[in-house]
Amino acid sequence: MEEILIFQKKEITDRQIYLNLARLSKDPENKKILTKIARDEDRHYDFWKTHSQKNVKPDLFKINFYTSLARILGLVFAVKLMEMGEENAQNAYAKFVKKFPHVKELISDENKHQLKTITLIHEQFLKYAGSLVLGLNDALVELTGVLAGLTFALQNAQLIAVAGFITGFAASLSMAASEYLSTKTENINNKNALRASFYTGAIYLIVVLLLISPYLFLSNIYLSLFFTLLIGFAVIVVFCYYVSVARGTSFKKQVLEMSLISFGVALISFTLGLILRSFVKIDV
Repeated sequence: MEEILIFQKKEITDRQIYLNLARLSKDPENKKILTKIARDEDRHYDFWKTHSQKNVKPDLFKINFYTSLARILGLVFAVKLMEMGEENAQNAYAKFVKKFPHVKELISDENKHQLKTITLIHEQFLKYAGSLVLGLNDALVELTGVLAGLTFALQNAQLIAVAGFITGFAASLSMAASEYLSTKTENINNKNALRASFYTGAIYLIVVLLLISPYLFLSNIYLSLFFTLLIGFAVIVVFCYYVSVARGTSFKKQVLEMSLISFGVALISFTLGLILRSFVKIDV
């Protein structure tokens, strides 16, 4: 009985989440799919209720969490993250198949839900994911390299922060302009060139501000570099997790690939800064 009540709570909670996501969706097809899934969850709730003979209230925290997540990170991300937990639900339901043969239909519905959510690709945020990846990846690779090189070449935290910001700001404008011209020329997936350039430039500038922040608050340049690399790694992890969930790709592979590239460039630049300081005799 305890497990049945847990199932009821999950189904009524998921029903409300899918209804909320359907209201948020601007795409008619997505709205139709999500509403259909919500109706299925409602039917599942009624099935379990016939055995428990009790009403169960939904989990308001979970509803608000996924609804807010959809508003911030996009509909597809929220739905895919939800569906990642459906396999556990199916395994839990499987234990009841002998006692309640109708549970097979519920498991079949959950499988169909996972297949249906794969079609949820008509979302603007994911449409411009390539522009976001371009801006973020370039900022991480270039700025970690620049800051690592400047750390040994200049050895002055404030000067490094100013030089890093100027370099990053100019690079963000350059990246935005390049993305605008590239998108306008190729016109892939009917993307808006101005919007694609904005996403590229904006994410680049945000990463720049995050990476130079340790140099603004810490006087020790090597400690600042350590925190810059730590922030860079955190950005990589968060972004790769988002992409892996939304697009169903390998999280570990993306993190490893982006980390090796970013920190490899930083190491080369750090070494170059050391060599230049020795040969040019910079004294700041």
